[in-house]
Amino acid sequence: MSITDLATLIGEPWAGYGLVDSGNGRKLERYGRFRFIRPDPQALWTPASDDWRATGEFLPGADEDGGGRWQFAEPTPRDGWTLTWDNVSFTAQTTPFRHLGFFPDMAPVWTWMRDRLAGIEAPECLNLFGYTGVGTLALASQGAKMVHVDASKKSVDAARANAALSGLSDAPVRWLVDDASKFVAREGRRGRRYDGILLDPPKYGRGPEGEVWRLEEDLPRLIAECRALLDADSRYLFLTVYAVRMSALAIGEMLRQAFADLPGTVEAGELGVREEARGLVLPTAIWARWSR
Repeated sequence: MSITDLATLIGEPWAGYGLVDSGNGRKLERYGRFRFIRPDPQALWTPASDDWRATGEFLPGADEDGGGRWQFAEPTPRDGWTLTWDNVSFTAQTTPFRHLGFFPDMAPVWTWMRDRLAGIEAPECLNLFGYTGVGTLALASQGAKMVHVDASKKSVDAARANAALSGLSDAPVRWLVDDASKFVAREGRRGRRYDGILLDPPKYGRGPEGEVWRLEEDLPRLIAECRALLDADSRYLFLTVYAVRMSALAIGEMLRQAFADLPGTVEAGELGVREEARGLVLPTAIWARWSR
């Protein structure tokens, strides 16, 4: 297909999560039995309802790149509460970074990766910038051998705890606190290969030894290094990009060039979440993927 044919992956409501309403630069979401209001500049329309009773609201700071604080109308569990997606359980909790410990718009991506790996016995997959591990566990619960990499020890510890919640403590997962770029480069030198790679990089970050990650500068090199870990028998690479002034067309073309020598298809588009009140779709991120 042409990269100009953009697609949309839409996260539908599920038992643990739903986008209840949105508008006027905010969104009202349910996370299990709790409801929260968070800012969202993409919600340019008028909300369906004026009655937004919520457990808490994140009040943004003046800096568009971050900052802010939670304001609570009622208490939430200090250590979080358990949610479930399909056969994976994990902890949700409010964080200083305005999100709640996982990214619910990734649910269609988890399903898509599972489908791509169907028919492979014990596929080997890599989750870079793996955060609290829901994507890792979505595949490990289906028998995939996983390598989970994140520069934050706190995030990797949370991912291990989520594995225990899901009954997957003994699943074949390597939990690594490492710089993603350095790890991928080492894997390339070792001649390693994978059946699938998921990348969910931040706009800016630091590795465990102070390594600096800047998405616009470092992403093309990382994609090239990931390409070296895939071959004609591999199934996919999926890239999501949040909170940057970048186009799905741009990252799609980057992947198309990087994977020009492999059979398969390169696609690009947007991630979104369907609102329960009216069925409209709130965009959340852009993505690009190679698959065969």
